[in-house]
Amino acid sequence: MISRRAGQIASFIAMDVHERATVLKAKGSDIIHLELGDPDFPTPDCIREAGAGAIRDGHTHYTHSQGMLALREAICADHFDRYGIEVSPERVIVTAGTSAALFLVMAVLLDAGDEVIVSDPAYACYPNFIRLFDSRPVPVDVYEEDGFQYRPEAVVGKISPKTKGIMINSPANPTGNLLSEERMAQIASLGIPVISDEIYHGLVYEGRERSILEFTDRAFVLNGFSKRFAMTGWRLGYLIAPSEYIRAMQSIQQNFFICANSISQIAGIAALKEAAGEVARMRSIFNERRLAMIRGLREIGFGISVEPTGAFYVLANCKAFARDSYREAFALLNSCQVAVTPGIDFGRNAEGYLRFSYANSLARIEEALDRLKGYYGKGPVPSGVRDGKS
Repeated sequence: MISRRAGQIASFIAMDVHERATVLKAKGSDIIHLELGDPDFPTPDCIREAGAGAIRDGHTHYTHSQGMLALREAICADHFDRYGIEVSPERVIVTAGTSAALFLVMAVLLDAGDEVIVSDPAYACYPNFIRLFDSRPVPVDVYEEDGFQYRPEAVVGKISPKTKGIMINSPANPTGNLLSEERMAQIASLGIPVISDEIYHGLVYEGRERSILEFTDRAFVLNGFSKRFAMTGWRLGYLIAPSEYIRAMQSIQQNFFICANSISQIAGIAALKEAAGEVARMRSIFNERRLAMIRGLREIGFGISVEPTGAFYVLANCKAFARDSYREAFALLNSCQVAVTPGIDFGRNAEGYLRFSYANSLARIEEALDRLKGYYGKGPVPSGVRDGKS
């Protein structure tokens, strides 16, 4: 019999869409992928060369469970350069992707029955990490007209004696919006540990991202290399935590993960020291795609009250066309071969929205927009794409 704990973990609908798209592609459909946050760029050459060199040089063994000291030092230097924050390498744990970092944080913070405050909408997997430790995600609604930002007074209203953390994600998945400096400071002042997912830092197109460590030391920072450096398959992340939690998290890492991939760690050093130019180039291209996506969706009739300025997502209001985002996403996939993620994947408050990822080429994004215009009666139906909603 499947355990109760496992039974609480819902499927990740973005992956359900992707897997259905893969089946259709195998049958000959020309699928345009706008459902996943997987950059289409190759990993920059300097990073790949460092990884290949690590293999040639025999760096294929376990490392320190917290990660190679040289990488942790490079992470600390990067944080000082970007935010003016001094962090000791002893406060850093390198992980097998940011998801493993979140696992460690939840493991040290939560006992059965505890609570973590999360926004609604939020990254689909956050509530499942919390449930895995027999704890409860406590949603706080955030709204399109407010740029999907937390309202600090709403957060305060959800704090209880069982609250062990407040999740923030800026720039955010699925919205692409940033949390303002003022609201971040207010949340940091509440006295509850803040768990800040900063994986999309480095992918901001207007203004600048702020780290929670600029406002409080009582915080856990999650970050990694997947998005900024186009290294999703390398599975390399890290966390920065208050000193008193490090030994406990290190012990969990030793038991459940041992250490992060040694080859990826060496590649990560190269990423931080050598890839700034490539990151700037990719960011410029993402911005061009962002503007095209926003413009095209608005022309079709999707609602975007506040333009997203980070990550590579647009959470667009589709209530003018459909209220059931799950059915609508699969209708788009089946009828015009455009794969997007339904808003319901990210919380009850995102029903009636669709998430569009612009981690695909501008040409494919423009083709997808043309197909959507035909589907919604805003333009001609492109040849080879079926008409009608299914």
